[in-house]
Amino acid sequence: MIIVGIETSCDETAAAIIEGKSVETQNFAFGAKDFVSVQSNVVSSQIEIHKKYGGVVPEVAAREHVLNILPVVNEALEKANLTPIPPLLIRRGGVKKRGIDAIAVTVGPGLITSLIVGIETAKTLSCVWDVPLIAINHIEGHIYANFVGKSKVKSQKSKIFPALILTVSGGHTMLVLMAGHGKYKVIGETRDDAAGEAFDKAAKLLGIGYPGGPAIAAEAAKFSIFNFQFSIKSETKNQKPKILLPRPMIKSSDYDFSFSGLKTALLYQLKKDGEWHGRIPEYCAEFQQAVIDVLVAKTVKAARDFKVKTVMLSGGVAANKELRRQMEEKVKIELPKTQYLIPNIQYTTDNAVMVATAGYFRALKKDFTPWQKIKVNPNLELR
Repeated sequence: MIIVGIETSCDETAAAIIEGKSVETQNFAFGAKDFVSVQSNVVSSQIEIHKKYGGVVPEVAAREHVLNILPVVNEALEKANLTPIPPLLIRRGGVKKRGIDAIAVTVGPGLITSLIVGIETAKTLSCVWDVPLIAINHIEGHIYANFVGKSKVKSQKSKIFPALILTVSGGHTMLVLMAGHGKYKVIGETRDDAAGEAFDKAAKLLGIGYPGGPAIAAEAAKFSIFNFQFSIKSETKNQKPKILLPRPMIKSSDYDFSFSGLKTALLYQLKKDGEWHGRIPEYCAEFQQAVIDVLVAKTVKAARDFKVKTVMLSGGVAANKELRRQMEEKVKIELPKTQYLIPNIQYTTDNAVMVATAGYFRALKKDFTPWQKIKVNPNLELR
């Protein structure tokens, strides 16, 4: 089954072609018979455009999507050895005869002006090509990045569900309990800033660039985290006090998060430290570790409480190497019978492969939406 994916929820214009197969062995896709392979993956990023603003400007993002969407889709088709759009628009049904079975598109959550570009493009192609359309939740797409390619399950007979997914990005931080394909329950989410948003704001305070996550990770790597003592000591002539930031809600009884206070605590620390410009790697290491500590603690607690079989990461912040490593270590020690699975780093940030993959599993259930009825929903919730 060939699926075209389209993603324009924020500032990446993305299109991809994936193929879902049924195979006889149990080696793929978490012990299931469905295996997803990537035929093409094209992403046009706007990071350089928005960098000077320190964040995404919705109107600018939408205009760039309008300019990029058709060239990006065409490039994805050509890389997958499929005929590009213009000739096919003349002949209705041309793509279906060439093997494309459906189009999956992100309908929300996200920036409404950006989402509209992708949805209107998908609707037009669905109508002209005479192929069904699949509406995808952006968060669901991130989750299904874990289902691309070969899995790393402990054995061929391992079961994936129930699974707990820590979804952490610039706009979302949540814990999702997944009982099966398309069966979700959000058990915890941020009460204010998402982790990725907190990284962006922290990076801006420190003056190290945008996007904040990679910038902070790069600076933190310069500081030896293994020699870092997270406690304040009396300052001496040769020793400065160690930096200490809070771990918000790390001991709360629920599964929610809060990162606004962490950002504020960093601001106050910088105001008190007249020499902070010379300690940026140290500040980044502590800020990053504070975020990781909370994310790991909450995830492990929820995984234990709900007795899940698998813990997964998803979202842009899931590309953070320290988060990936420390989560793996914690799961291995505290949840030895639980599988730990993470997506390829290239599929953690916004892309259309994840959207197409989510679409494939919905297509298996014939979960299509007529192009006349599909709508944008910038506040779409995961259900």
